[in-house]
Amino acid sequence: MARISHNIVIDGLLGSLGKQLILKHDRAGRTIISLKPQFDPNRVFTPAQKAQQNAFREAVAYAGSAQTNPLYIKKAAGTLRTPYNIAVSDWFHAPEILDIIIDAYTGAPGQPIRVKAIDDVKVTSVTILITDETGALIEQGPATQLDRLTWKYTTTVAAPCLQPTIQAAVQDLPGHTTTMEKVK
Repeated sequence: MARISHNIVIDGLLGSLGKQLILKHDRAGRTIISLKPQFDPNRVFTPAQKAQQNAFREAVAYAGSAQTNPLYIKKAAGTLRTPYNIAVSDWFHAPEILDIIIDAYTGAPGQPIRVKAIDDVKVTSVTILITDETGALIEQGPATQLDRLTWKYTTTVAAPCLQPTIQAAVQDLPGHTTTMEKVK
C-alpha cells in the first residue's frame, strides 16, 4: 500500500471519481482511495450470510443506544474508534470464562468459589448455580467482583451430595451470557 503525504491533487477530495474510484477520509484525516465495489444484481445470499446480516442488524440497533454509555466512550478515547464502533464490536464478542476455581470448596457453607472471566469491554455479572447429581438446585446467587478478572461467590448452604456441579454464568454489557460447569 502506498502512502502519499501532502498531495495537492487529492488533498480534500471526497466522494466518487467516475464509476471506478471512491475517495473517503478516516478519523485520522487520511484520504483513502478504493475501487468502487461491484455487486452481481442476481446474487443470492446463503443462510450463513443472512444470519450474519441479521446479527449485524442487531449489533447496529444495540450500538445506536449504547454509544452514549460512559464505558464505550472511555474505551474509545484516544483511539481512532468511536464509542459506536466499540459497541458494535462488543455485541459480537461474548464474555469468556477462563476458569472456575473450586479447590477450596468441599460442600460446606461459607466456602469460596472463584470465577475468572473476561470480556472485551466489561463483565457485568457472574452468577453461580450449584446442583446435585440429579440436577436439583442446591443454591444459587451472584458473585462479587474482586478485580478486573476475578469474581467470588461464598456458599451459604451445605451440599448434601458427594459430587455437586458448579455452574458459572457470566454476562456482558450487551446481555450475552456464557456458561461453564465443573464437577467437584
